[in-house]
Amino acid sequence: MLLIVGYVIILAASVGTYAVHGSLAALWVPLEYLAIIGLMIGGFVASNTGRSMKATLKAIPSALKGSPYNKAMYMDLLAMMYEILAKVRKEGLMSIENDVENPESSPIFSKYPSVMADHHAVEFLTDYLRMMVGGNLNAFEIENLMDMEIETHHAEAHGPAHAVAKVGDALPAFGIVVAVMGVVNVMGSVGEPPAVLGKMIGGALVGTFLGILLSYGFVQPIAGQLEQKVEEGGKIYQCIKVVLLASMNGYAPQVAVEFGRKVLFSTDRPTFAELEQDIKSRKG
Repeated sequence: MLLIVGYVIILAASVGTYAVHGSLAALWVPLEYLAIIGLMIGGFVASNTGRSMKATLKAIPSALKGSPYNKAMYMDLLAMMYEILAKVRKEGLMSIENDVENPESSPIFSKYPSVMADHHAVEFLTDYLRMMVGGNLNAFEIENLMDMEIETHHAEAHGPAHAVAKVGDALPAFGIVVAVMGVVNVMGSVGEPPAVLGKMIGGALVGTFLGILLSYGFVQPIAGQLEQKVEEGGKIYQCIKVVLLASMNGYAPQVAVEFGRKVLFSTDRPTFAELEQDIKSRKG
């Protein structure tokens, strides 16, 4: 939603202020728009693999949505992990085998739909719980494996943001290309009256205007939104990681989830009292 608000402000500040003292009709040069869009699409296709393009097109709509990673979601995550670890501590690791193998039908996992909505995070959690059920683990080796998996996920998730940013970086140059094409056309019409030449030169400059406006006003903000969402989405893995490692090192469930609480961003982090009260209320 903020992206759309930003777009409205950008259009009002650029086209709106121009309309006060100029004619908007002068900005309507369809062939310039067509050329810019064609160059943008062509550059995107030429600089990405099919997999990267598919991931980027899938990710772009998320820039219009709000982030699901908020205090309520993390409260659910920490409460769910507390419940899992408390069950392990009380009944043993084998007691969560069915929960791990079929989280969708698990009485514990199914209580937290906000967490279950993030399939990658659930898979990350269940994979390491499954390894814990499978046998004795070296906490240092598991931590290293977790770090490598998080790094891989982080690099993959950044792909769409980088692809969009590259298109945004190229758009000003594409605008210059279109403007030069327009100037070449003008030079071939030097015998025309000044009024005609002025209109043609103005139309050529629209290409430069479009390239810069589309780049910094429309495409780069999408890249920025995607970048921020990747950073927000990566924190859930850090939270899961430290809670599981704390449990593997022998800390009680109450202490393990406190480790997870401490790694959250300050805007999403519940206080110690809030988390404690939330867990107690869920226990009934």
